[in-house]
Amino acid sequence: MSRWVNRPEGSNWGDFGEDDQIGRLNLLTPDKIRAAAAEVQTGERFCLSLPLDLPGGNALNSRRFPPKLSPTYRPGDKPNINYNLSQDSPDFVDVISDDVVLLHTQYSSQWDSLAHVGQEFDADGDGVKEIVYYNGYRGGEHVKGPDDPGGIGARALGIENMAAAGVQGRGVMIDLEGEFGRAETIVGYDDLMRVMEKDKVVVEEGDMVCLHTGFAQMIVEMGGNPDKDKLHHSCAALDGRDKRLLNWITDTGLSLLIADNYAVEAYPSRPGEGCCAFLPIHEHCLFKLGIHLGELWHLTPLNSWLKAHGRSRFLLTAPPIRLPGSVGSPANPVATV
Repeated sequence: MSRWVNRPEGSNWGDFGEDDQIGRLNLLTPDKIRAAAAEVQTGERFCLSLPLDLPGGNALNSRRFPPKLSPTYRPGDKPNINYNLSQDSPDFVDVISDDVVLLHTQYSSQWDSLAHVGQEFDADGDGVKEIVYYNGYRGGEHVKGPDDPGGIGARALGIENMAAAGVQGRGVMIDLEGEFGRAETIVGYDDLMRVMEKDKVVVEEGDMVCLHTGFAQMIVEMGGNPDKDKLHHSCAALDGRDKRLLNWITDTGLSLLIADNYAVEAYPSRPGEGCCAFLPIHEHCLFKLGIHLGELWHLTPLNSWLKAHGRSRFLLTAPPIRLPGSVGSPANPVATV
């Protein structure tokens, strides 16, 4: 039985199958992977993640905090850091260290799963809105909160589905900082097309589009002591209210949308007319099209190299952690040029 009668206008629910949980990652076909591998010319590699303790503090998002490392413990409440096994037996000379981390999965460089943003939408066609996510998966049944039977976690659309798909393909860099600097700028369709035409950037079906704004580099320069005003009033972000921009995301067939800023799109978005989503690009990508979003990636070193060599394309390998039920994940992507 289908989970929905109505699908949102402009969505692709069902196009990849009634039970699809990876959305436009389906466009990363073997042919696309071979084309991506052909972009490797020098074999140089770039790590595209921030250290996971950046930006530092919780000025960027008050609900998210840096990771906390602690030791595991041995019997007798002994911390398992620099633990000499000779304490257990004189025959052993080994020293053991073992730790545990409390990690906010979307604190630093990250992936949004398709369970990250849903909507109240009348998927049943009965005039009553219910909480639904991409492809009609339901809040309370498939994406469970602390009061739902069985406990918290995404039983569908969790980040493990993205990990299992094997996230690898052709990355395409669009350098927004090169055009707008670090001034707070809302980038619409016309602005984006101007930058792409100027830099001769072409996006094809299945490409992973990376937007370089300089935001993550600014975080690095702050050294873990971020300036709250700069965090919230610097660098370029996409205009989620620009319908032509949303149509471009749909029509290009891009598989993933990634940025080095906080939310890919301007947050909060500029006012819209009538009822509208708080985060319209998140709605368009995660809820309607099944496009995972990458945020707070460190793109500046790679962007500088690409610009210096007259290139915009590269091989991108970027799986999330395979943590069942999680709605987000740290990202440790690698670009190969």
